[in-house]
Amino acid sequence: MTKAELRKHYKARRKALSPKSLIESSEAITERVLSNFQLEGKTISLFLPIERHHEINTYGLLERAFVIGAKVGLPVADFHHHTLVHRNYTEETILHLNEFDIPEPTNGKKILYDQFDYVFVPLLAVDKKGYRVGYGKGFYDRFLSSCHPNCKFIGLHLFELEDTILDTDKNDIPLHMVVTPETIHYFNV
Repeated sequence: MTKAELRKHYKARRKALSPKSLIESSEAITERVLSNFQLEGKTISLFLPIERHHEINTYGLLERAFVIGAKVGLPVADFHHHTLVHRNYTEETILHLNEFDIPEPTNGKKILYDQFDYVFVPLLAVDKKGYRVGYGKGFYDRFLSSCHPNCKFIGLHLFELEDTILDTDKNDIPLHMVVTPETIHYFNV
């Protein structure tokens, strides 16, 4: 399928999930991340869920990563330039919903792109080569292209992988791995 077809398909699949199923899948992904990645002392980028889009609930992962000593950067979207700025999450962080219902920090020191060890990437679909489908504005591809070469890009996904995304292009940045409720998939990036 194409990116547009996959967006439509996976938005419908997410919407069809029961609240209980979304909670259970989110918790399974959180446990899988915490069991398989050394986050203590690492700098990570973590998205927060857009609830009306039935995204993976990452608040539990945020709190637990923070408690074990990860430095967590939360993205703030610049919709004029289609870029992301990250602000350091602390106990004093104030979150608000932007005009698109995306939770964002209103305070905190900026974290530069090249400081991240792990970037947890939101997505709607992902294929077996690690290419992802997001919401189509390129925010994350621009961000990932600026990260340190040793930074690992980790998708968080509720469903199985697609065989292939038909219309990837040179601007698409593949993931290194994707975490689902059942397993972790590694890609040859």
